[in-house]
Amino acid sequence: MEGKTNSCCFFLMILLMRMVPGHTSTVNYADPTLMPLAHEEAISRQRIINSQFKCYEKMKRDAPYSKSGLYCNRTWDGWLCWDDTPAGHNVTQNCPDYFPDFDPTEKASKYCDEKGSWFQHPESNRTWSNYTMCITFTNEKLKNAYILYYMAIVGHALSIVSLLISLGIFFYFKSLSCQRITLHKNLFFSYVLNSLFTIVHLTAVVPDLDLVKRDLVSCKVLQFFHQYMLGCNYFWMLCEGIYLHTLIVVAVFAEEQHLHWYYLLGWGFPLVPTSIHAFARTKYFNDNCWMSVETHLLYIVHGPIMAALLVNLFFLLNIVLVLVTKLRDTHRAESNMYMKAVRATLILVPLLGIQFVIFPWRPENRLAGEIYDYIMHILMHYQGLLVATIFCFFNGEVQGALKRQWMQYKTQWGQRRREHCSMRSTSYTATSITEVPIYLYPHDSNSEQLNGKYVDDSEITALNSGDTYA
Repeated sequence: MEGKTNSCCFFLMILLMRMVPGHTSTVNYADPTLMPLAHEEAISRQRIINSQFKCYEKMKRDAPYSKSGLYCNRTWDGWLCWDDTPAGHNVTQNCPDYFPDFDPTEKASKYCDEKGSWFQHPESNRTWSNYTMCITFTNEKLKNAYILYYMAIVGHALSIVSLLISLGIFFYFKSLSCQRITLHKNLFFSYVLNSLFTIVHLTAVVPDLDLVKRDLVSCKVLQFFHQYMLGCNYFWMLCEGIYLHTLIVVAVFAEEQHLHWYYLLGWGFPLVPTSIHAFARTKYFNDNCWMSVETHLLYIVHGPIMAALLVNLFFLLNIVLVLVTKLRDTHRAESNMYMKAVRATLILVPLLGIQFVIFPWRPENRLAGEIYDYIMHILMHYQGLLVATIFCFFNGEVQGALKRQWMQYKTQWGQRRREHCSMRSTSYTATSITEVPIYLYPHDSNSEQLNGKYVDDSEITALNSGDTYA
């Protein structure tokens, strides 16, 4: 499972590292010592040599051709091994996987002509095998690789935002505090850290040819923490599965459990395989930035993850079995409660990562393989967003707390508005009392002549009243 996933990621990284603009111009390809992918090319050469050795062994081991008629002799063409072939036949086999731009699901072919000789190319007059189909979809693959690359970055960015919002909700509302929410907090935090390291790795390491070439210690430290957080992610999934299994199957809905064991399993245990992997990688397969997946040492990390997923699959099946049994044996009044529990348990699939156990292998068909890549990228890189949506935003308790907070805010805002309006009304009433209509004052009572003009006292009164209102 993890090997297939990492192989896809490795293919993506190689394509991007070869074709991302802005970096290739800094490398002097005339000097073979500066080739950014020298280690990967050395691996490819070694794999070709191993295949050639196996081919020669096979040719010696196989029995001689015993059929009548002309035929082409078994041969090694430099990349693939071809058996004895009757004249006039075209034979095919899967393309080799030595190179990132070769598609192993496509077919390479070799033609044995009617004279019993392998086909020779008319331009070079040399024996020729047809490998054109192996790179037919290279441009399309590159386009898909870029799409998957940006899908991964966007997915982890959205996951970080949604998970941080969820953590803010869990910490803000004290009414949500319980052991189950505590496990959710740790799981969400592991998702956040895993997404952060993934984004840093994809943006800072994958496109930077110079960084990969220099093989800095910081690059390997980043890979170490990336592997560690990946392990923490899946082992906190296992903690969720253990808690629910204990809650529903073992303890029969008992609430209190000792969480320190969960902390030890979720944060502590992944350090063991990650540290062993780092030591073994340094000693036996010390490639640049530890990016290569062509080593079985990765099973040191991926093996415990596979075991955790299988245990979670067992827990899920057992929980569903217990809940369905209780649903069948209980009265109608209690059926709704258990039905809700069954639905909630089925929603655990994206949380516990069971999809990686149910769909562990990539199909060989090209179209099916592309569909598989998109589905797995959504399930992998958008898992944080999916988990935050299901277990926070769609959670009934969280929705209830948010609604209560919203109603409380509306009530307080409405009360402040009413108080403000009341204060304005009181101010307006007090001001109105000070305003005396002008027509109540007689026009000929108090007037005096200034510069030949009469100034009415009522105008002064009106001006004074205007100052009072302001």
